[in-house]
Amino acid sequence: MSANIKWQDIVALFNSLGAELIEREGSRIEVFLFHEVRVYHRPHPRPDTDKGAVASIREWLKNNEVLP
Repeated sequence: MSANIKWQDIVALFNSLGAELIEREGSRIEVFLFHEVRVYHRPHPRPDTDKGAVASIREWLKNNEVLP
């Protein structure tokens, strides 16, 4: 699992899939996609997304038949 995926790249992917992103308190981002809501923490101070979030996002996409 890669640990150097930039959060902005994940946001770009969500946007390309038609997701609605809503800023929440703190560093939380609400993602509405596939008729589901998921909440992720925007990484800071570094731009890289942690492995756990990457794994969660990959599984969510895979379960909704979004494959690389």
